[in-house]
Amino acid sequence: MSQAKNQPHGGMGPGPKHGPGGPRHMMGGKPKESRATIKRLLEYMGKDKMLVVLALVFVLVFSGATLAGSYMLKPIVDQLGKTALQVASLKNKNLDFSTVLADGTWTLLKGVLTMLVIYGVGVLANYLQQRIMIGVSQRALIRIRKDLFDHLQDMPVRYFDTNATGDIMSRFTNDIDMIGELLNNTVIQLISGAISIIGTTIIMICLNVWLALLTIVMVPVMVKAGGSIAKRSSRYYREQQSALGDLNGYIEETVTGQKVVKVFCHEDKAVEEFVDLNNDLREKQIKAQFFGGIMGPVMGNIGQVCYGLTAAIGGLLCYFGRLSIGGLTVFVNYSRQFSRPINEISMQVNTIFSALAGAERVFTVMDADVEEADADDAVEMKDVKGEVIMEHVNFGYDENKVILKDINLYAHAGQKVAFVGSTGAGKTTITNLLNRFYDIQEGTITIDGIDVKKYKRRSLRENIAMVLQDTHLFSGTVRENIRYGRPDATDEEVEQAAKTASAHSFIMRLEDGYDTVLEGDGTNLSQGQRQLLNIARAALSMAPILVLDEATSSVDTRTEMHIDHGMERLMKNRTTFVIAHRLSTVRNADCIMVLEQGEIIERGTHEELLAKRGRYYQLYTGAVELD
Repeated sequence: MSQAKNQPHGGMGPGPKHGPGGPRHMMGGKPKESRATIKRLLEYMGKDKMLVVLALVFVLVFSGATLAGSYMLKPIVDQLGKTALQVASLKNKNLDFSTVLADGTWTLLKGVLTMLVIYGVGVLANYLQQRIMIGVSQRALIRIRKDLFDHLQDMPVRYFDTNATGDIMSRFTNDIDMIGELLNNTVIQLISGAISIIGTTIIMICLNVWLALLTIVMVPVMVKAGGSIAKRSSRYYREQQSALGDLNGYIEETVTGQKVVKVFCHEDKAVEEFVDLNNDLREKQIKAQFFGGIMGPVMGNIGQVCYGLTAAIGGLLCYFGRLSIGGLTVFVNYSRQFSRPINEISMQVNTIFSALAGAERVFTVMDADVEEADADDAVEMKDVKGEVIMEHVNFGYDENKVILKDINLYAHAGQKVAFVGSTGAGKTTITNLLNRFYDIQEGTITIDGIDVKKYKRRSLRENIAMVLQDTHLFSGTVRENIRYGRPDATDEEVEQAAKTASAHSFIMRLEDGYDTVLEGDGTNLSQGQRQLLNIARAALSMAPILVLDEATSSVDTRTEMHIDHGMERLMKNRTTFVIAHRLSTVRNADCIMVLEQGEIIERGTHEELLAKRGRYYQLYTGAVELD
């Protein structure tokens, strides 16, 4: 199995676009419409459709109970008012004070008990809908994370070469956490608020159409004010989430590259760049939080104006007998209840816009192009001999800038072909084209006479093993890391692969041997030992084509000599492509290609190239240096 996935490029690759003291290139792009984002989020929740419907039923029950409980004030207040008038009346000579008082008390008690039952049902319904929605929202988040992770597995290497790892991680953590806040509480609150507003409006119209119109007239004012604030706030929240991704990306790359930072005394510069990014995030957060924070007070003040006008005009209607005291009490309560959902939603604007901005960033990744699908007639690689031919290959990471120019080579099965040349000459790029990490613009690449585009990518990469200069080990045991080369390998095969790579002896000296747990990319091993495990992984894959990209550059001379025999065994009967700066490691190659500026300028065996006294001769004798 190919080991090159997620590894940085050497040669003429695009290279990292960020780093301490260097330029930065983060993921971005125009965000989608909020409406489309909300629709996609609801689709994730819709996969638990029956539970969502049940939750909505409980929301209706809760909203209905809230409205009904408020309405119960009207008969209670009207009856108490009537009782008070009867008690105060002296005209009714037959008035039985105790009877009137008992009737008033019973009416009050009955009304209170009824309200208690209604609100009790509402509390239970609210509890149940919250329990249901927590489960629904968490399952939706699981699906979003899985879809995002699955999509990343299908992304081309180009994507990871040109986007910061920390920013990608920020979408898994910060952005999805904000989506969780939205789905857990805000969605149901929005629905409940909408039901409450609609129900309250209907009841207010039934109670008194003129006071209802007064309340409804204030809605456009709220919408206009809220829309103006929301438009600016949403933009600042998108900028805030983007700035947060930039900051996380810088922290991640600086922490992982801390040794480099210290070696070059770059601490002050790193702090300076961090402060710049931190200040940028602070400025965007201040703007986002300010406009998000003033939404609640603005809506609240408009609601208070509406409440005051309703109470004043309602009082006049009561005075002229056009409205009962109970009706006014209920109407004023409904007026407050009408504006409360708007106020609550406006107070949630921080969560809403942060979540939508985060969701847009997540969906931006999900919508990014994946690797081109295999052709319909693509075939599996079977009985691979390893004969590789490149004919008139032209390639550029940017289609407008050609990097590899008219590359032609023929590697017979089992041959060892070496590439040498200056940094940036195109050595690694050639090998990356073999396993289709990138597709060429012109020319053909064939393996065993079949164009690599005709092979299924998975099958192609399973038959090309790569050992790169930069090792990557996963959390787990030594055995599990070697077995990454072939998951179905037996323990015996794992140990044999380690012996082939001359890694067995040092593994057995570890505390738990092959069961030693590696942590932090194998930081408890030396660089040479990590590379030996990387070589063992390639040996286990049994791929017929092998690519060694500076495979021994991180190993000291003594260790290199120690593993030389193992490497020879590894390359035996395999078509091998070797990229090396140490020219001594390619002396026994069947063919050596000398590249400069994307062109093969010399080719031949070690002896043939020395006899030409050309570029290779200059490099080998030290007349010029590899740069």
